[in-house]
Amino acid sequence: MTRFAIAAGGTGGHLFPGLAVAEVLHSQGHEVMVLTSEKHIDAVATEGRSEFRIERLPGMGLPRGLSPATLRFFARFAAGVLQCSRIFSEFKPAAVLGMGGFTSTAPILAGKMRGLPVFVHESNAIPGKANRLNARIAGGLLIGFKECASRVPSTQCNVTGTPVRRALVEKHHDKASARRMFGLSEDAFTVLVMGGSQGATGLNMAVMEAASRFAGVGIQFIHLTGASDEETVKAFYAKAGIRAWTGAFHHAMQDAYTAADLAIVRSGAASLTELSFFALPSILIPYPYAAEDHQTFNAQIFSNAGAGILLPEREANGEKLAQLISSVQSDQSLRYQMTSASRALFASDAAERVAKVLIDAADKRGGR
Repeated sequence: MTRFAIAAGGTGGHLFPGLAVAEVLHSQGHEVMVLTSEKHIDAVATEGRSEFRIERLPGMGLPRGLSPATLRFFARFAAGVLQCSRIFSEFKPAAVLGMGGFTSTAPILAGKMRGLPVFVHESNAIPGKANRLNARIAGGLLIGFKECASRVPSTQCNVTGTPVRRALVEKHHDKASARRMFGLSEDAFTVLVMGGSQGATGLNMAVMEAASRFAGVGIQFIHLTGASDEETVKAFYAKAGIRAWTGAFHHAMQDAYTAADLAIVRSGAASLTELSFFALPSILIPYPYAAEDHQTFNAQIFSNAGAGILLPEREANGEKLAQLISSVQSDQSLRYQMTSASRALFASDAAERVAKVLIDAADKRGGR
């Protein structure tokens, strides 16, 4: 049995792929420590995961410019490195994996200082500032999209794909059953809407404006609103007389993906990977304030492949969005083409590929 440490937290896009790798390692008889941030999403997602050792690290975001906040950041970062070093001294991992963001930086640096093999995974088409730094520390990147390599030409890249958590792969129902779980019609065209962990309001407003045109048409919605807009969106559907399930979040996303015929989503890498696993056609509205506009570049990969339709938020008015929904609903051939293209983008063994990189490094180092 070999021990591995995986730093994955701060957003679902970092945490869920990291847990997917941890699941593969655990299934092969290894012991895994998962280091997360102190954010609520990390606590909820790891609740009850007794097969892993969970350690919480202070969340950190690098402030812009020089200010007292910058000094506090470096003080917290140094404390985080010391905390990780103490944890690794006791746990003795054979290799360390960081899934992105500054939550990964302290564990990666602590692992490097101890002479351990360290690896960084980047799910997006463009690495953020944290992962550019992490890659320099680690000496390379494991990447979800092959297009990422051209954005970091001086960095050694290994294309692995982005891992998908086991719950999505193993625990989903047929379409009719999934729709019944949401209290929806078994045979109506179903649109899944989700804005991700940040910036859902702009997407919610656009969808409500578009959905108002479908009252009485037979289109139904599963709308994940985020916490701040839940009551507003729920009231909208009730007043408009449109059949819909509305909630801030949903813990069993495999059922939502299965129930849907079309997804209207942001274009974070983890969400896109899950769409491709379920072979869902999509209308992609990138979060306009994402670092370095990386969500637009993610969406372009799906748009260029014919798997999704890229719609910038500044163009996402009700009329345009309704037109796109109608075109996908009414054109079965288009849906089939988008479904096939979406499925073709899925890397089915991504978690196994990443796990193998760690295991091979541990074997080479004599980690068994």
